[in-house]
Amino acid sequence: MRFQARRPNRSEENILPLTNIVFLLLIFFMLAGRLSAADPFRIDLPVSASQAEASERTIVVAVAADGRLALDGAEVSGPALEAALAERLDADPAARVQLRADSRAEALALVALTERLRAAGVERLLLITVPEAP
Repeated sequence: MRFQARRPNRSEENILPLTNIVFLLLIFFMLAGRLSAADPFRIDLPVSASQAEASERTIVVAVAADGRLALDGAEVSGPALEAALAERLDADPAARVQLRADSRAEALALVALTERLRAAGVERLLLITVPEAP
């Protein structure tokens, strides 16, 4: 009696579909994730006890400790900031303006800046701070 030779059992796990899914998920989350523009200079935000959240449509004005200004990640001068801000607010009047001021920036300079922002048409100004540690 002749028996057939036993074939090796090939029960290898095929992980190619798993790696495809993992890479597709990685690409999805990279594209769908909300990215924020980096500040053009280092800013240490002041501490606050409030827990308010920012809205989706925002314009970011950054103030460095030495008084330099930036609008949505691009460094600008004072008059250029007012002109660009007025133009953006004309395009989207419901946008909020976030003021990201360094905690070491002079308070008088910030007050003068908020007055200039008000003159440029800003109605909703948010001062961005770091939540206070419990």
